[in-house]
Amino acid sequence: MEMIATPHIKAPKDAFGKTLLMPGDPLRAKFIAETYLEDAQLVNNIRGVHGYTGYYKGTKVSVMASGMGMPAVGIYAYELFHFFDVDNIIRVGSAGSMHPDVKIRDLVIAMGASSDSNFGAQFGTGGTISAIAGYPLMKASIDQAEALGASYHVGNILSSDVFYHDDPEANARWRKMGLMCVEMEAYALYLTAARCGKNGLAILTISDHLITGEETTAEERQNSFTQMMKVALNTAVEMDKK
Repeated sequence: MEMIATPHIKAPKDAFGKTLLMPGDPLRAKFIAETYLEDAQLVNNIRGVHGYTGYYKGTKVSVMASGMGMPAVGIYAYELFHFFDVDNIIRVGSAGSMHPDVKIRDLVIAMGASSDSNFGAQFGTGGTISAIAGYPLMKASIDQAEALGASYHVGNILSSDVFYHDDPEANARWRKMGLMCVEMEAYALYLTAARCGKNGLAILTISDHLITGEETTAEERQNSFTQMMKVALNTAVEMDKK
């Protein structure tokens, strides 16, 4: 069995399923694996970033954390796409709502990701490249959200490099363009997937609301966003049929 060792992952080449769920938090990866996957095995733990592979409804599915921010998700997505034959990465994470109609605990399926990051400059397009979801993943996830009766929204989000922004009005300028929520990873995932000819998608649960001030606890974010997890896992099953 061929063992692959990158700077951030050490696992057999076939250790991961074709579709991989990617939360930011390693403990959320552990929760998903232990709660939903049958015969889950820890296949990577370099730098404490838990990666598991098991079976969901008979489909081989993996889950591995990315950590926080676009540089981190860009690294893991690149290595999984290039060296481990992963075809689809679904980010399952939390986000802060910037829209009055997007409520706490609602799901957001990110059709596109805008950003204040310079991550896309490396591709040398000479212009602004749009970061969009892989359509097969997005369509399947919408179907699964409908089937579960989830309260969900589809549209554009903001992936920001800055959590503690020095400008208190920064998000307002994005909000006026119709962006629904803010997080910190999807933009890099989408562009990395595009460059690799693979599929990326972010399914997000609203953990806090930047207008109303509502918020969930860290423990709730880690363990209770189960509807998002089920939508992502069911999407993985559907992608395996294609």
